[in-house]
Amino acid sequence: MTPIHIALAVLVTFIWGVNFTFIAWALESFPPLMLTALRFFFTAVPLVLFLKPPKFNRTLFIYAIGTFVMQYAFVFTAMHLGASAGLTALLLQVQIFITVLLAYIILGEAVSRMQIIGMLVGVLGLGVIALNLGGDMPLIGFICILIAAIGWSFGNIASKKASTQQSIGNISTTSPANSNKASNKTSALSALSLVVWGGLIACVILTLTSLLFENEAWTLATFTQASFKSWLSLGFIVYVSTLIGFGLWAHLLSQNIASKVMPFALLVPVFGMATSVLFTGEVVTWWKMLAMMLILSGLVLANVKIGLGRKSAHV
Repeated sequence: MTPIHIALAVLVTFIWGVNFTFIAWALESFPPLMLTALRFFFTAVPLVLFLKPPKFNRTLFIYAIGTFVMQYAFVFTAMHLGASAGLTALLLQVQIFITVLLAYIILGEAVSRMQIIGMLVGVLGLGVIALNLGGDMPLIGFICILIAAIGWSFGNIASKKASTQQSIGNISTTSPANSNKASNKTSALSALSLVVWGGLIACVILTLTSLLFENEAWTLATFTQASFKSWLSLGFIVYVSTLIGFGLWAHLLSQNIASKVMPFALLVPVFGMATSVLFTGEVVTWWKMLAMMLILSGLVLANVKIGLGRKSAHV
């Protein structure tokens, strides 16, 4: 990865880490499925009027359902049921290991021995959380977050395939002299388009789901009585975490192999835990610190360059 891509990856993980505290604040006024639907309504509207839609196929729908519907419906529900912002950010990172495994199986991307060791160390950190369920992480919340992680993992693979295919298609008629510039521009635009149009699909599904399970919340009072803090949090979730965060992440996945990008997501729980401690009063215990140290160690090991395994296949 280039230095600018590394910097962007760290920026995105910081945004996503802080985002968990904003989610907790937004949930003070809105039920989880409604909040998720609102998130993707404002993500899609009005940008869908200005961005060329990506190709509507199975890949786009897997991305929208996995990354947006499954991940956030279950994450928001887990936090609504009592999972703390810091632990949610930490546990969700099991998606990193699932994504790298799927990229190896489905896309044929290379995985080094040190990356495998790093992932195993990271899994130990997640295991520490599993051994301390209760309080900040109820069992039902734990299960919801694991489902969310699986959804995000499939969404990551779909994001890479969709962004790469669209970028290739867009630069196929571009002269060689302008190919690099055109590649970067079209990759960024296709990544944003993927997020916006995927968000529109997610909004429709989530709104119908919320109307089914949270019908009593769909009243004018819910919106008029929502606190300013909750509305401000929703704004951050939509415009910073979703549009900027996922747009940049999809761009990074389209420009690099997944096994190089995904380990950076291990920084999300670091930023998430720190923010939750500072702003929501979450208590840091010895086992939370142990889990954090193991996950950070996994990140370092996963980025050590050593002999590659299976060669990357062309997509």
